[in-house]
Amino acid sequence: MDLAVPVESTAERLDLFLRTHCPQHSRSSIQALIKAGAIRVNGQKTRPAYLVQPGDEIAVELPEPEPLAARPEALPLSIAYEDDDLLVVNKAAGMTVHPAPGATEGTLVNALLHHCRDLSGINGALRPGIVHRLDKETSGLLLVAKRDAAHRALAASLQAHQIERRYAALVWGVLREENGRIEAPIGRDPKNRKKMAVVADGRAAATNFKVAERFPFTNLVKCQLETGRTHQIRVHLAHIGHPVFGDPVYGGRDQARGVRPEYRRQANWMLSLIRRQALHAQKLRFAHPTTGDMMEFTAPLPEDMQAVLEAARMESG
Repeated sequence: MDLAVPVESTAERLDLFLRTHCPQHSRSSIQALIKAGAIRVNGQKTRPAYLVQPGDEIAVELPEPEPLAARPEALPLSIAYEDDDLLVVNKAAGMTVHPAPGATEGTLVNALLHHCRDLSGINGALRPGIVHRLDKETSGLLLVAKRDAAHRALAASLQAHQIERRYAALVWGVLREENGRIEAPIGRDPKNRKKMAVVADGRAAATNFKVAERFPFTNLVKCQLETGRTHQIRVHLAHIGHPVFGDPVYGGRDQARGVRPEYRRQANWMLSLIRRQALHAQKLRFAHPTTGDMMEFTAPLPEDMQAVLEAARMESG
């Protein structure tokens, strides 16, 4: 692959320039390729810190990616329901849904392949059966298809907003409204490609919320997705000034500094009870892809979220 540095470009490190133009590769892997001579500027071997200049010709020889394959692993798996067509899994926080470069083991897919060998193949070898996803640190209910026909039907229902997905989230601050709708497009954060953000050219996204319990500096809210964008609930709640409690990516661990002095100690104590975003996929309702029967499942709050909620209730009581 050959790249030409545009004439309007300003001086930028070579590894950072390539990270933007080769997003499938990490900065560390790009640096390794530069040091190995697989990336040259104007025909010459150089350093990752080289400042690219307008008109520079960059030759990139990227190695062929090694094929990834998910293998069965005997991992703990909480199954809320299973039949010949599908499974409903209560995913634990900390478990990635499917393998990806750099994380090929310990995922939900690895566990599913050990549990059953007849997952739908529609999403390929790395995402067999996965109808929708949850973030690694988000716990709760997730739908998995065993047969291709079931997968197609469930995917169509999801696309038509016929699968009801409700989440419980503890958020910072006190919402003025009892309920509301957040409609704001979501895309990659232009300042940090590992994050998502509300951006003008993002994909349409809508989240409905309702306050379930109020406390002095937090609220328990129930959220229902209309769309399913990456990090949607976390991004939308942060966008309206109420990031998910404990969220290390979208400001949910920084808010204690802004709490009124009389509540700051309690806020820090509650933060110590959870190491992730306090977000849980609590309810799943859908029509069975074969029988048409309505299926509904709920999952209780996991221990860490329950501990934070009980602490909020105790201190507020």
